[in-house]
Amino acid sequence: MKNITVTVDNELYRRARIRAAEENTSLSALVKAFLQQLTEEETDFQRRKRLQDETIAAIHHFSASDRLNRDEVHTRDALP
Repeated sequence: MKNITVTVDNELYRRARIRAAEENTSLSALVKAFLQQLTEEETDFQRRKRLQDETIAAIHHFSASDRLNRDEVHTRDALP
C-alpha cells in the first residue's frame, strides 16, 4: 500500500475532519473512498466509446443501394 501526501488549506482540513467524524471514519478512509470512486467512474472517452459501440451494434442492416442515384439527388422533387 502506498502513502500519499496532500496539501490543503486549514479550513478545508478542518471541514474534512468534521465530515470524517460525522461518518465515524478517518480522513484517510474518506480520501481513499473518494479516489476509488473517481477511478471507477467511466471516463469521457470510455463513455463515448461505449455509446459508439452501442450505436454500431444497433445498426442491423445498411445498404448503400437503397440510396438515391446521382440524378435523383440533384432533382429537387426526388425527396418527399
